[in-house]
Amino acid sequence: MPSVLTGFKYDIFISYRQKDNKYDGWVTEFVDNLKKELEATFKEDVSIYFDVDPHNGLLETHNVDKSLKEKLKCLIFIPIISQTYCDSKSFAWQHEFVAFNNLAKEDRFGRDIRLAGGNVASRILPVKIHTLDQEDKSLLENELGGVLRAIEFIYKEVGVNRPLKPTDDKKDNLNKTYYRDQINKVANAVKEIISGLKAEPAALTEDKTQPREPLSEVKREVVRSRAYKPKSRILKYVIGSFLVLALLVPGYLLIPKLFKSSKPAEISIAVLPFANMSNDPEQEFFSDGVSDDIIIKLAQVPGLKVAGRTSSFTFKG
Repeated sequence: MPSVLTGFKYDIFISYRQKDNKYDGWVTEFVDNLKKELEATFKEDVSIYFDVDPHNGLLETHNVDKSLKEKLKCLIFIPIISQTYCDSKSFAWQHEFVAFNNLAKEDRFGRDIRLAGGNVASRILPVKIHTLDQEDKSLLENELGGVLRAIEFIYKEVGVNRPLKPTDDKKDNLNKTYYRDQINKVANAVKEIISGLKAEPAALTEDKTQPREPLSEVKREVVRSRAYKPKSRILKYVIGSFLVLALLVPGYLLIPKLFKSSKPAEISIAVLPFANMSNDPEQEFFSDGVSDDIIIKLAQVPGLKVAGRTSSFTFKG
């Protein structure tokens, strides 16, 4: 079954370590339940690539890139983050996680997309089934270029760190999470991302050679009343660009010098939300968009740790 958008092989690619599915088939059960939840969430069918018996490495005679390139042409990548997944030498990490991260940055949407409400979301949607060691968390965040945000399926008791099961009682779970609710969160997150992807190409692929339907008098009045907005939007983006440069240029000049010292310092920065200085509340998403753009750009600076949007936007207002 093809993707809901042309040019893509699948809607969702599920990536996991084989050893995490051997004990009780947790990943297989998760995929089956997610398919049922997606059927209740989407009007159309959503395709999922899930290899029930993947290998942790291919033979030297196999062309790994070509074998997986078509399958990795998906809208959303869901890695099952476990205690074993964060292994830079593993097949899942090298040829699925890192490969998709690079491919998504180069396709027509990019890895990070703007949603209908103005927020930014990644097309990598991690599902976490274990509490991670700090070194594994750092490995993930370095590859993602930001703070790890995952939907958690973790059952916690004293001395217990295992995947959450559908039969677990949330009263006994220290995390107080319910399996069905978490499955629903994944499905809703998938819907939000795919809706954002569907909305974006309309402006990019509009056929300007086709004659447009004549505007009614009411529509003409709406267009006239909004005629000033493109200029104000351009001005805001120009101002935002100068702000980005004002932050990036000192970073590029100072960071290399700091890293030449004998004791490398951890450099971190937080981008606080910009205030909407206009009298129009509908312009709020422009000020948020400037902050989002700066966060994304700064996350690409080597050696710079950038606070996530969720953390910095708690100071809004």
